[in-house]
Amino acid sequence: MFTKRLIAGGLTALLIGALSACGGGSGSDNTTRSASGEGQSSSSTTAPKAQPSPDTVTGLRDSVRHLARQTAKGTRPHTVTQCASASKKVRHTSSSGSGSKKKTRTWYTTEQYRKCSKVRSGTETYTRIVRQERWCVSLDDVGGDTGKDDVWYQVTRAAYDEARIADEHARVELTPTGSGC
Repeated sequence: MFTKRLIAGGLTALLIGALSACGGGSGSDNTTRSASGEGQSSSSTTAPKAQPSPDTVTGLRDSVRHLARQTAKGTRPHTVTQCASASKKVRHTSSSGSGSKKKTRTWYTTEQYRKCSKVRSGTETYTRIVRQERWCVSLDDVGGDTGKDDVWYQVTRAAYDEARIADEHARVELTPTGSGC
């Protein structure tokens, strides 16, 4: 009974998450967004151009930079599970009768069980990530301000690819995932 409720609750949460990720709108707007933020309508009628999101920046493409993921080897303690047989004394009671005639009988048994714990057994090597992979684009004249030049933005791989194939000093519109590079 409990597992059915748990499964039903999980499916409900999954459905709500999927609908909210899809937009959950009225369903009449079939506009999809490219990595640069431009709206592309899949309906046969001409839809009005969507406004760019407030996080979208525009500027003239200056340069692009791809920083590969950087890793290093590290060592850490290696632990293994070690188990041993153990026993414990268990007290049992049984009572019969009531009032002054009540009798309680007590007896003990020995139960066997396995006692497990994690113990250190040498070291192991692993690969740790020093720096995540990043794609960056540098823009000039950010937001039309000629004083804002050489501003670096971290972007998605798709936005990086669009900026990489764009001409030097071409107008680019992108949604950054972070600042700096």
